[in-house]
Amino acid sequence: MLEAVASNQMVITIDTEDKCLLIYPLKEWEVIQEKISALSSFSKPARRIQRLLIGHATDVDIDSAGRLLVAGPLREYAQLDKKVVLVGQGNKFELWSEALWEQTRDQYIDEAGDDASMTAELEQISL
Repeated sequence: MLEAVASNQMVITIDTEDKCLLIYPLKEWEVIQEKISALSSFSKPARRIQRLLIGHATDVDIDSAGRLLVAGPLREYAQLDKKVVLVGQGNKFELWSEALWEQTRDQYIDEAGDDASMTAELEQISL
């Protein structure tokens, strides 16, 4: 299925909030890159996002064994080692070091009861 959607072409960039990588099918990334590029370069937050997301974006191909080669600077940013976790997020994947993912996941679980602001929205979702 990923081959049909992505034609084996993906883009990897950094997440600006967490120490993980974002992996997009090329067509999805092109839409996002267009939106980011359209932001005003006179806006400091917009320029920051442009530099970080577009500046780190790396085109990669899925090889015949279904693997991606992640560039050294991206691996270093996300602290990737031998054990990694791939988290599906709809139109993209997140790639985490196993240790950072477990720490972040546990933090999310601990904070779940503290966030009343999303309660109404979440009550509309049936899992």
